Amino acid sequence: MWQYDIKKIRNLGFFGHGSCGKTSICDVIMYLLKQNTRIGKVDDGTSLFDYDEEEIVRKISINLALGYGLYKEHFFNIIDTPGYLDFIGEVYAGVKAIDNGIIVVDSSSGIEVGTEMAYKILSDNKKPIIFFINKLKKEHTDFYKTLDELKKSFSSKIFPLFLPIGKELNFSGIYDLLENKVFLYENGEVKISDNIPEEINKVKEEYYEKIIEACADIEEEIMNDYLEGREISKDRLKKAIKKGILNCELSPVLLGDALNNIGINLILDFAIDYLISPIDHQKIKVIDINTNEEKEFAINEKEPLAFVFKTLSDPHIGDLNIVRIYSGTIESGISLLNTFTLREEKINQIYYLKGKERQETNKLRAGEIGALVKLKETKTNHTLTSPNNQIKIPPIEFPPPSISVAVVPKTKGDEERISNGLHRLSDEDPTFTFHYDYELKQQLINGLGELHLDVIISRLKRRFNVNIDLEKPKVPYRETIRKPATGMGRYVKQSGGRGQYGICYIKVEPLERGKGYEFVNQIFGGAIPASYIPAVETGIKKALESGVLAGYKVVDVKVTLYDGKYHPVDSSNLAFEIAGSLAFKDAQKQGDPYLLEPIYNVEVVCPEPAMGEVIGDLNARRGRILGIEAEGKMQKIKALVPYAELYKYSSTLRSITQGRGYFTMKFSHYEEVPKELALKIIEESKKEIKKE
Repeated sequence: MWQYDIKKIRNLGFFGHGSCGKTSICDVIMYLLKQNTRIGKVDDGTSLFDYDEEEIVRKISINLALGYGLYKEHFFNIIDTPGYLDFIGEVYAGVKAIDNGIIVVDSSSGIEVGTEMAYKILSDNKKPIIFFINKLKKEHTDFYKTLDELKKSFSSKIFPLFLPIGKELNFSGIYDLLENKVFLYENGEVKISDNIPEEINKVKEEYYEKIIEACADIEEEIMNDYLEGREISKDRLKKAIKKGILNCELSPVLLGDALNNIGINLILDFAIDYLISPIDHQKIKVIDINTNEEKEFAINEKEPLAFVFKTLSDPHIGDLNIVRIYSGTIESGISLLNTFTLREEKINQIYYLKGKERQETNKLRAGEIGALVKLKETKTNHTLTSPNNQIKIPPIEFPPPSISVAVVPKTKGDEERISNGLHRLSDEDPTFTFHYDYELKQQLINGLGELHLDVIISRLKRRFNVNIDLEKPKVPYRETIRKPATGMGRYVKQSGGRGQYGICYIKVEPLERGKGYEFVNQIFGGAIPASYIPAVETGIKKALESGVLAGYKVVDVKVTLYDGKYHPVDSSNLAFEIAGSLAFKDAQKQGDPYLLEPIYNVEVVCPEPAMGEVIGDLNARRGRILGIEAEGKMQKIKALVPYAELYKYSSTLRSITQGRGYFTMKFSHYEEVPKELALKIIEESKKEIKKE
């Protein structure tokens, strides 16, 4: 459909904190690319990018969304990403697909946690970073203050290529430092002028000097000429800037106001002049699926290589796998190897995506982004390539879930529909997981925050027509014993005909924490025939599943079978299985049983001013602080916290840190529950068992 050189493709991703104006910028870009007859607006529900019902209602981006179009003979792929941490999985997916990252900063709010996270993820993935200071027409905004904040907060060399003309409500133009031109904006029109305002004349030399200094760090010849006072041409500066962006060493700053369509055209012009094309990195890192070793793959026209970075579910056509083509061409009708499943997939329909709109095409070429439909087994993180090409692209490492809730169907018989819905939603969003906990008898769903799960539940109800209630997840407590004890199990039934006869004696001893369970057979002289010993152990194992204190699993015990009795006619496997179970319960009661609770390793990253309150809150949750270390400009607090105290912790942390804090949690070990709390848990458990 499109005819252009791969060098003329620009894949741009927009990142930043929620409500910084990313989607508004993308909507203006789509208008400039002539893909929309008017500029879509988030607030009135007409945005091309926030088209999901949840996004329209909440007026925030929830999903990664795509757009495309031609501008000055260059083909642009635009990816808009959410800014709230609950949906940061979409950011990871977007970063994987783009070549250039533009971080949008709301000049009225400054640097926020979404700004910091976007910078970290882009930096970790070695993607060029550009900053765009937005909303400069709002009151209480200051371009220079925001610029200084960026310089202090991030490690790359940050400098402006443009300066604002006018402040706040009077902001109406932009000065181009390199071209020495003024762009004036009025009613959506832009005029170019050589008439430079006095406010710019006062500072332009200072900021032009900063451009030269930045370029001198990239090119030694520029450094030498600069030190010796020789003139440096603009062409040399432009080449150095492009090189610095490619190597992720320079981060130029652009500016404007998306709601008033000021400065957005300069993003596209800047992208053409300075940002990298898909071919600028001629080799990409891949993994050999036979050796699992990393190697380099040269981009070429012959070998097709595509990566699925996002899966969407459409009620009419099924799953859409959104792919970035790294090499070669993918055409309708060909078969490609999925190097994750090791099965071939036939390529059917191919689309370009513009929000929820689809435009069919018969091929996608290297550097392009599009959607494949009706693939049988392909999902997010899968690689598609030619059958003889035994490689895969390294998968996206999505953040693990940090919050869980239990879902309960309101209507009996809805379990299957709920399960199908959860599977579909999990395919679309790898940061959302679910599982049925057979021990706790709960269907648990897991996500990155309460807003994340709120959206999942809303989609489940709307798209799959099911009604559910939410419950607090139960805690998987454990039981163990404090001292050695003995127990006897007797199961004897003799009332005419063949009876049941099995008697066994066991000794139980506590094991070191985390050792689990150990069984020792010390029967000598045939007190219990060898054929019945496995049945005794089976009974003991079943008893371990439900302890005598509160019905929780019993762990860290050694059980020794040392004596018993049998009957030559009436003994059976069933009799000795029941006897083994009774013996263990008897011994556990005598062994001073007590409760254990799961303890999690928690790492909290927060701003330094909030550290005291965060530590105080962790202490109130019975947490033990293990240490504190710096992580960039943030502080990382490491602690051990009981799982029972972490319910809804994400909301509390965000409240304490004004949204700048986040945490990860991972199971560590089990510890004894404090006595008073244990009594309460045991009492509640007994009430629950009675209800059942």
